[in-house]
Amino acid sequence: MRLWHKELIPFLPRQQLLGQWRECCAIAFNIEQNGTPNHVLVNKVMDYPREHFNSYAHLVYAEMLRRGYKADWKKFAGKETCKFLPEGRELFKGWHNERYMRQCIYNLQEKADCGAIPEDEWDKITDEWPWFE
Repeated sequence: MRLWHKELIPFLPRQQLLGQWRECCAIAFNIEQNGTPNHVLVNKVMDYPREHFNSYAHLVYAEMLRRGYKADWKKFAGKETCKFLPEGRELFKGWHNERYMRQCIYNLQEKADCGAIPEDEWDKITDEWPWFE
């Protein structure tokens, strides 16, 4: 489990974006059922008010819709009304920083190097962050 850096969402390759939506739904389910996601890479969501996670999941959801993929918000939120971060508040401040961005990009690079991400999709990421190469 991993929550990709918030700024990477528009550039995530198809498989990672679809996987991120599944992760968000699984995390939401685990929080509702167990009070925690119970995974070392995503437990940090519990360090923030729930509005952060809801807003993050909505970014993923909106990107899926923008690309024409089918997604059902109810799979994330069920019948609950979600509260989101107010405009101007920084999502996951202190966690989704430059260091975390590099960790995520290196993770994606490893996937690309192993052939799990097509070259054209990897190029979208490196075109956005040329300092990475």
